[in-house]
Amino acid sequence: MGSGPFTDTDADGDAAEVADSDAGPTPAVVSVILVVVILGFSFEPGVVLPRPAAVPMLLLQLATCLPSTWRLRGAWTLAAQILLTPWSGLPGFLGASVLLVVERPVRWALFTVVVLAAGPLAPGDGSVHSVLNGIGNALAHGLIIYALTRLTDLYAELRATRGALARARVTAERERAGRDLDAVLGTALAEITRLAGQGRRAAGELVRVARAATERVRAAPPAQSADGADIPSGGLAPRLVWPIVVATHLEYLIVGTAFLLGTGVRGGRVVAYAAALAAVVGLQAYHSLPRPPGVRPPYVAWTLGVQLALALGMLAAPDGPYPQLVGFAAASVLIVLPGRTAWPAAGALTILAAIVTLLRRDGPGAGGTVLLLLDIVVIALVFHGLALLTGLVHQVREARGALVALAVARERRRIARDVHDLLGYGLSAIALKGELAVRDPDRERADRHMADAVALADQALADLRAIPGEGPKLTLSEEVASARKVLAAAGVVVQVRGVLDQVDGMSGALFATVLREAVTNVLRHAAGARRCEVDFGPGLLRVADDGRVVPRPSGEQGGRAGPGGNGLRNLRERAAALGGVLEAGPAPHGRGYVLTVRLESAPVSTVG
Repeated sequence: MGSGPFTDTDADGDAAEVADSDAGPTPAVVSVILVVVILGFSFEPGVVLPRPAAVPMLLLQLATCLPSTWRLRGAWTLAAQILLTPWSGLPGFLGASVLLVVERPVRWALFTVVVLAAGPLAPGDGSVHSVLNGIGNALAHGLIIYALTRLTDLYAELRATRGALARARVTAERERAGRDLDAVLGTALAEITRLAGQGRRAAGELVRVARAATERVRAAPPAQSADGADIPSGGLAPRLVWPIVVATHLEYLIVGTAFLLGTGVRGGRVVAYAAALAAVVGLQAYHSLPRPPGVRPPYVAWTLGVQLALALGMLAAPDGPYPQLVGFAAASVLIVLPGRTAWPAAGALTILAAIVTLLRRDGPGAGGTVLLLLDIVVIALVFHGLALLTGLVHQVREARGALVALAVARERRRIARDVHDLLGYGLSAIALKGELAVRDPDRERADRHMADAVALADQALADLRAIPGEGPKLTLSEEVASARKVLAAAGVVVQVRGVLDQVDGMSGALFATVLREAVTNVLRHAAGARRCEVDFGPGLLRVADDGRVVPRPSGEQGGRAGPGGNGLRNLRERAAALGGVLEAGPAPHGRGYVLTVRLESAPVSTVG
């Protein structure tokens, strides 16, 4: 038929359609964020070049985290990192690997052990600040690398399983449709079979049941939502990111406060510096909270302005610059501003921090400024990466949900179209047989009409049960033979011209469906019809009758009068799916009706 059931190819095509409308970067591009953050974390605070053991530690971390190499992740990589940690100065890498490799619930206990052990291993003078800084860095690095890895994995998984989810939802929709169809029409067909078994005396009731079922299948399909319940809800990314955002910002606030207390600043100035630190970090956490793509934090103009003012103000503090706060401000700029504005603005902030730091007499000098700039860049990229990946996961989840809704809506439409086009014929023929049994004075012929009704009901029931699956397999030769028999019973002579064997398989399935609907319309709408002509040509089918068009009752969604009925609309969709067109309307001489389907291979001239 022109529009078959949902297939793997349909899933891939719909996935491409959704992807085109809401495209996101490939998993390989997303992995760049993860690589940049891991590279930034591989540099120890205050150290220009990493330790030699940091290089294999870095390579193992990349192998553990990247989607393309995650299969290497396991006990051996974790054991190697355990051995390298004391000499690499990167306990945060080990913490992230523990969270990624070790099973629940042991992973969090081991992660805590790694974080606490990082304090004594931290470089420095053993002061409270250096110990807290080591613990804080291990905590922040481990949580952030873990979060970015999980988000990257989730992003790749969601993109890869869009088609599979759509196929699963379509399968569930078919099962639901099968139950509903069997409950409604299956019951009617079973009742028709029972009535037919009672013989001529039940023919009138059989006609009533068949007519009622016919109107039901030919009515407009009920509107059903294809979203909401069909799309799996999932808050994995926000659940993962929320605590990590809060924990990493809290860690930086604690370590920063300890640093301020260790500088010897006293009185109101330390309170002012701590308040500024808390405000900048708190506003950064506010800007970093998970939100759907394109949704900016409320009052962002004020919150970003205050954060920028405080961060830049700390550069001019009389007790020494605190340029790391500019990294938080730059991260907020990258998160809340459009890309074309965000990157130049973040770059300008970084350059401004470098200039101010170099111009200060009490500054750290050129070498120290380079390290401070590296801190700024890493901080900005880390929190921007978290926000970006969270948004991308949300975006691809929305795209996957849109694909599911599109696939389910398409399958619902396909089922409704098949029910209308395929079952209407059988039910109309059953009603005709019942009417003939009522009118025929010969009991033997009347019984044959009732037996034909039973056979038609059995065939309709088989079609009904096939529709939710792969759909009934119609053949043109069988439909032509059935049209001759059914129309002959109604007193209509069928004349067939053309060679059926010249019609290919796809065209034949379409023509069989169109012919079945045309015969149904002759039975229901062509009063006084005595002749029906069926003409076949290369890529062409023409069905014409000489009946008088019966106006449709008010509210009936018929398939003959006018372009808006379900019958003609369905047939046009089927023809269009094969690149063809369908034309329907009154015959040129004023009596009768002509229905023509022309595919691309058909000649321009008409037949008949």
